[in-house]
Amino acid sequence: MLAVDRVSVAYGSRTLFRDLSFTVRPKERWSLAGPNGAGKSTLMKIIAGIEQTDTGGIIKAKQTTVGYLPQEGVLHTGASVIEEAAKAFDDVIQLQNELKEVEAELETTNPTDPAYGDLLEVFGDLQLRLEHRDVDKMRPRIATVLNGLGFSKSDFERRTEEFSGGWQMRIAMAKLLLQEPSVLLLDEPTNHLDIETVQWLEQWLRQYGGAILLISHDRSMLDNLTNRTLAFENGGVQQYSGNYSFYLAERVARREQAERALRNQTREIEKAEKLINRFRAKASKARMVQSRIKQLEKIERIELEQDAASMDFHFPQPERSGQTVMKLEKVNKQYGEKRVISDFDFTIERGDKIAIVGVNGAGKSTFSRLIARIEEPTSGTISVGLKVGIAYFSQTHADELDPAKTVLGTMEGNVTAAAAGNLRTLLGAFLFRGDDVFKSVSVLSGGERGRLALARMLLLPANFLILDEPTNHLDLQSQEVLQKALLEYTGTYAIVSHNRSFLDPIVTKVLEFIPGEKPKLYYGNVSDYLEKKKADLALEAERQAASSPGASRRDEDDSSNGGNRKEQRRLEAKAREERAAKLKPLRKEFDTVESEISRLEEEKAVLDGKLVDPEFFKNGSDASEAMKRYSEIEALLESRIVRWSDLGDKIKALAGAE
Repeated sequence: MLAVDRVSVAYGSRTLFRDLSFTVRPKERWSLAGPNGAGKSTLMKIIAGIEQTDTGGIIKAKQTTVGYLPQEGVLHTGASVIEEAAKAFDDVIQLQNELKEVEAELETTNPTDPAYGDLLEVFGDLQLRLEHRDVDKMRPRIATVLNGLGFSKSDFERRTEEFSGGWQMRIAMAKLLLQEPSVLLLDEPTNHLDIETVQWLEQWLRQYGGAILLISHDRSMLDNLTNRTLAFENGGVQQYSGNYSFYLAERVARREQAERALRNQTREIEKAEKLINRFRAKASKARMVQSRIKQLEKIERIELEQDAASMDFHFPQPERSGQTVMKLEKVNKQYGEKRVISDFDFTIERGDKIAIVGVNGAGKSTFSRLIARIEEPTSGTISVGLKVGIAYFSQTHADELDPAKTVLGTMEGNVTAAAAGNLRTLLGAFLFRGDDVFKSVSVLSGGERGRLALARMLLLPANFLILDEPTNHLDLQSQEVLQKALLEYTGTYAIVSHNRSFLDPIVTKVLEFIPGEKPKLYYGNVSDYLEKKKADLALEAERQAASSPGASRRDEDDSSNGGNRKEQRRLEAKAREERAAKLKPLRKEFDTVESEISRLEEEKAVLDGKLVDPEFFKNGSDASEAMKRYSEIEALLESRIVRWSDLGDKIKALAGAE
């Protein structure tokens, strides 16, 4: 399908990889793992044809197509969202236009004209090519992908230039998923997604028909999706036949095996050298000594790669705050006519470890700025508790760094005496190693500035941390350093993030923001929240079914003799009956529509056979009627498939509540 053949890339004296070779087969899921700057994105760009190799190249079959989603920098203008997404089918639209032109020419061309036969051949070829692209399902597929990526129906007709950078990346992702290339290259696809959209994307990619190469700092996605790992470490690239967790375990096993082999080899070499030294001066043993020397020279010495330095960082432990860290009472926040938070009461207690989640635009970052005291509520009060010191990180802090300072100088201006010894360690944990600490802020990339701003904030002696998407520019090793430091932290924190594997070990509460509703608090970590939310949705479906017209109820006083449980079982049975009653007509219509689609497709196939037969077109009126009916069938099929898809979704939703 696609092969990377002895590829080497170097920048100056630094080699990213040398003689790298591997083959990507259909439906394989590859993870590209390793620290930032190791060459993962470079390899993706080489496969996508954006960058060149120093040696080697990419070999792919003629029919293999490659689609690439970069981390950022995509901008769409001049079209609505749905028009832009439809550009994924530009080749189909072009084919459709060509087919219409040929149809028009056939209607005006005399069947006895030699050109008529040529037009028929072109017509048949265009039809076959359109069949392969499944044109009839194009519009419902666009809607499905856009909805899955978080766009509402009202967004479909909005201009693309109205959307921010994160939503621009979602539009690009939608086009790529709709194109369905043979090999899909995704570089940090979850950076701008909320938890629900990440789950949808993960499910979509599981069912994807092509191969996938994925760079991600979301360990949950790597473990759930990938089955092979390409690890970039210590200037080399190693292949592992498993997901990210398998790679971590196998890497340890391989190193232990290499260490044992090195010890055995060292012992054998020492024995040989002792023998050589012992008999070197004896002429009678000269032949044996020379033989042993030659054997030693031929030995391929085992060299252990240096393990990445284990970074460790500890927060300067803060002063103890009062029991109530912050209290929000009747808080409202709106921007012009847009109300983001309404009449919200919430208390943050000392020691709370809170994850703030929800779809983009629901108010997570607004809430963060409110509790960080960066913004004031439109109405209501926010009270800060006794001895509470706040430290706030957002991506905008990266733009506020002094470009004239060095990386180390930026940290030194923010450090306490207690944390001064930790500076180089902390910078190393956030990928500023060696001479990197003397770089000027002005030459840092956006991601590097984000990491530096986060590192600087972590040195503040605060007992209430507010972190807005802190892991967006951190590799997995740096995430682990931050995660470990937060586990040991004795203060309070609230973190806006969609990174499940990062949040799960360190949070005990989840605050979900829902557009148009009050935020909802869940106890436990993010996995607990997702399970509870799923259970809540199922329970709500049960309640709606039980409260439908005709559902009877009993007095709750029967609980003393078990009547409450009996009533609950009766209501559950009633709910199942009502679901079955609702499902029956839906399934009946589903079968009817499915049969109609089959009938239309059969009729279309018959017409296909006629329309490619030159003899059929000798009767101009019959041919004209056939082409007219063909267009009608195409329109009917599109509407029937849309209805069939809607019915399937409704049946799935009802059946899932059982």
